[in-house]
Amino acid sequence: MRFQAVIFDLDGTLADSLRDLGEAMNRALADAGKPTHPLEAYRHFVGEGVDVMVARAAAPEVRPEVLRGIIDGYRRHYGLIDHAHTQPYEGIPALLDALTAAKVPMAVLSNKRDDFTKLLVKQRFGSWRFAEVRGEREGVPRKPDPTAAFEVALALNVLPANICFVGDTAIDMKTAVNAGMQRVGCSWGFRDRAELLGAGAQRVIAHPMELLAG
Repeated sequence: MRFQAVIFDLDGTLADSLRDLGEAMNRALADAGKPTHPLEAYRHFVGEGVDVMVARAAAPEVRPEVLRGIIDGYRRHYGLIDHAHTQPYEGIPALLDALTAAKVPMAVLSNKRDDFTKLLVKQRFGSWRFAEVRGEREGVPRKPDPTAAFEVALALNVLPANICFVGDTAIDMKTAVNAGMQRVGCSWGFRDRAELLGAGAQRVIAHPMELLAG
């Protein structure tokens, strides 16, 4: 392996969470009297934080007070669903086992709210040690701004150039580009190979264990 540490995105990379994300948002939209969407539509709504997801799902609604109400509703419903249908993608447990055995430090960096990020990692990935788990936090710009990625690199005590950033969206690849990190896209997630390559992915892998070949 040519990297000394790995930063993973969470939703669509480690966790197959589309159903829970989509169902929570559809319930919030229904509460607000807005049209709902097929779950597959959420592949293109998620990735840039809840504000962007709600704006996309509720379009063409533009009134801030309505959007804020839908955001609050989404968070309430997402908390109630409590990751009921979210599981690691096939091959992820084996990859995490292999990285752990090789003593490669691992971290999670998500645009999901920090408390939800930490809870999901604890619930579904508690068998593995992640040196850092960070989600969206007040005062820290969201991905693709590299600030949080730099913070994680500092906490890991690994130079950014020696860290592999693994994600499933253009936002993840742009984050890695901005942070000067190695960038690997995963095609099993929410977006396709073309988007990942177009956003700067150096490699796109179709199965988690392919990461070890890089």
